[in-house]
Amino acid sequence: MSKKIYVTGIGTDVGKTVISAIITEALTADYWKPIQAGDVTFGDTDTVKKLISNSISKFHPNAYLLNTPMSPHAAAEIDNIVIDITTIIPPITDNTLVIEGAGGLFVPLNNSETILDTIDKSYKVILVSRHYLGSINHTLMSLKILLDKGLDVSLIFNGPENKTTEDIILKMTGVNVIGRIDEEEKLSKEIILKYANLFRENLQQI
Repeated sequence: MSKKIYVTGIGTDVGKTVISAIITEALTADYWKPIQAGDVTFGDTDTVKKLISNSISKFHPNAYLLNTPMSPHAAAEIDNIVIDITTIIPPITDNTLVIEGAGGLFVPLNNSETILDTIDKSYKVILVSRHYLGSINHTLMSLKILLDKGLDVSLIFNGPENKTTEDIILKMTGVNVIGRIDEEEKLSKEIILKYANLFRENLQQI
């Protein structure tokens, strides 16, 4: 059975797609974005594909491709569908599979289920944390939710170092840190490859 790595974040726009590209490149893994809301002509799958240098990674189709850039439950309602998580089945592959979530853990998918309900206990989870006022709270809450579910969780920080913030998060949780990506002026295959090389050993150990 191939290893599955689920990339989630402490909120929206914290860098999940960039991190997913780095992990995909580092492990020459396959990539899958189960739910894409908005950007239907050039979504996160296209972004990751554009940033990858290797020729091994495969990119699997979305389970749900929704037209409106909104919370999936609302975007699905506009499209006159209801998201059924029993249909969100990982593609069959012998390769490592990177799965990118949508938004944070409690983003609703329908009237009763959230992104968290799509994270299987067999997955290795990587939480992306980006520093902003309130991010300590969001990071600690996200980690508690994941750890309470019994998941194997690692952390990647996105953005300039904030030692005080990072120290308290690690002291209070003891989670494994894969690394940090800096604020890059422009994303390119070369930048993704740089971090892939930096993170590869740590990623191989999760």
